[in-house]
Amino acid sequence: MSRGSVDHVYCGPLLLLFAVAGAATAPATAALLRRAGAPIAVPLAAGLLALGFGVVCWRWQSGGWPGWWLPVPCLLTVLAVPLALADLRHLRLPDVLTLSAYPAFAAVIATAAAAGGGPALAGRALAGSAVFGGAHALIHLRAPGSLGAGDVKLSGVLGAVLAAVGWPAVLLGAVVAALLSVALAMCRRSAHGRAPGVPHGPGLLAAAWLCAVLPSAGSGVIPG
Repeated sequence: MSRGSVDHVYCGPLLLLFAVAGAATAPATAALLRRAGAPIAVPLAAGLLALGFGVVCWRWQSGGWPGWWLPVPCLLTVLAVPLALADLRHLRLPDVLTLSAYPAFAAVIATAAAAGGGPALAGRALAGSAVFGGAHALIHLRAPGSLGAGDVKLSGVLGAVLAAVGWPAVLLGAVVAALLSVALAMCRRSAHGRAPGVPHGPGLLAAAWLCAVLPSAGSGVIPG
């Protein structure tokens, strides 16, 4: 049997396992959001989580980045899907997920640093949380209507992830998030004749997820 055949046999069940594991997190996060007054559709969340976990598994198995980085995009997927759905539907990013994400990501980033990323990764994450979160807090203070408090709380967590990937990812994440929010505003304006309550959370989450999942181990962004 060729190496390609072996990889195919190995990756197939693993992809399915990851997809099932991702979908299985949907009821718990949906229950938390429901109690917070921001219910989401569980089947939709489960489908998106399964897809997200499948992509994460594929990137890992294809050598996109080392195994010690795996818990970070997995946890980010668990956070991103329900929060994005809640923000799109209710224009809210409930504290039950945004605030609880801080200790969760602190744990997985610290583990990644200890397992192979090195102290520099943890240091970047801590600094990135302060820089990215601080920048969004400043925008919120100067123009509260352009950025909600939930976006500010979320930005600290996402800044840690982006900086852990590498400092260029912090700038890239901010730019991509802004572009995605503009695209969402245009879509809503096209559908409703105006852009009622355009949330920035989905753009932030999608941009951070893309930066965490797509970098290559050989690019020097995430050390191999």
